Formats: sequence, structure tokens, C-alpha cells
Amino acid sequence: MSELNSYTSDYTPTLKKLMVEVKISNFKQLSQQAGVSEKQILHLRRGKIKQMRLEVLLALASTLSISLEELVRQFSPESISPSREKQSSREKFELESLEILESWLLQWPTAVSAIAQNPDLPAQRVIKLLNPVEKLIQSWGVSKIGQVGEEMPYNPQKHQLLSGNVTAGETVRVRYVGYQKGNKLLYRAKVEPID
Repeated sequence: MSELNSYTSDYTPTLKKLMVEVKISNFKQLSQQAGVSEKQILHLRRGKIKQMRLEVLLALASTLSISLEELVRQFSPESISPSREKQSSREKFELESLEILESWLLQWPTAVSAIAQNPDLPAQRVIKLLNPVEKLIQSWGVSKIGQVGEEMPYNPQKHQLLSGNVTAGETVRVRYVGYQKGNKLLYRAKVEPID
């Protein structure tokens, strides 16, 4: 407990309350069940949630049977800070999370399209399991640029040409969806010329 004394934020009581609800008796057991180090749990108890990796937070949230959003809300020092600082911290967290989710963001719509064209694929069941990820992304104000297979006028600001040459306004087909958050471009849609 002395390790926590030099920190103004001590979330140990909050964590212990959540642990009791899922019948976890100590931090070592939480560490083992979540598959994270006891040092990461200490960071959470100290209110250092912003410095923790998303995969660690997801593992802890799952083990404690709460949502990621609820975990962040309960263990964030910003809950008592001015709303502007809170919004800035949330935006930073979202952008860091989007970097972690980059490969999923870029590949998932193409996989969904392939499965939709062949519903007998066993992967059909997996699509429903990932709906929460799409909802999370949408709740952050992230929108897609195009749909896989969609034909649209080429826009060099929002599209990355995979092959060939086209000029702005010529029709291209989307191979990989792009993303933007509000007016900020995150990833260009990858497109190809139509033969």
C-alpha cells in the first residue's frame, strides 16, 4: 500500500469492489485471469490508465465483466478535470486505439464482402461477433470512405490508387475501405481503375 501513498489517485477500492463482483480475491489472481502483469494492475490502481496499452485494458475489462468505456470512466483521473481536458484525453485515447485497430479497419470490410458473396463460408458466424467493434468505431465519429466494390469518381485526397493511372473524377472501384474522423483523414480508400 505504501507504493500508492505518493500518488494522489488511489483506485484500489474501486478495483477491489469490481473484483468482489466477479469473485476474484486478490491482485495476483486478477493478473493471472486477465493475463496481464501485476505491474499493469498497479498502474490501474494508481490512475495511470492513459499510459496503459489498449489490449491490457480490454483484458482487464473482460475479466472484470465491464465494458472498456466503463473501465476508462471509473479509473480516469479526468473524471474530476475540466471537460475540455477530458475531451482532449479521450480524443488522444481514440486516436491511439485507432492506430492499434488499423489492420482490422483496413482488412475487415474486404473480408465481410468475401463472406457476403459466399454465405456458405464458416466465417459467416464471425461477422456478428465483431459488430461491437464497428459500433465502437462509429461512436467515435469515424466514418468509412466508400464500400468494397463500390464505383466512384477518383478523389486523390481520399483515395490511394493501387495500380494504373487515372485522373481526378474518373471512375474507380474500391478494393479497401478508407476512414475519416470528422474532417480528419485517417486512411485513404485503396482503389483501382475499372477495366
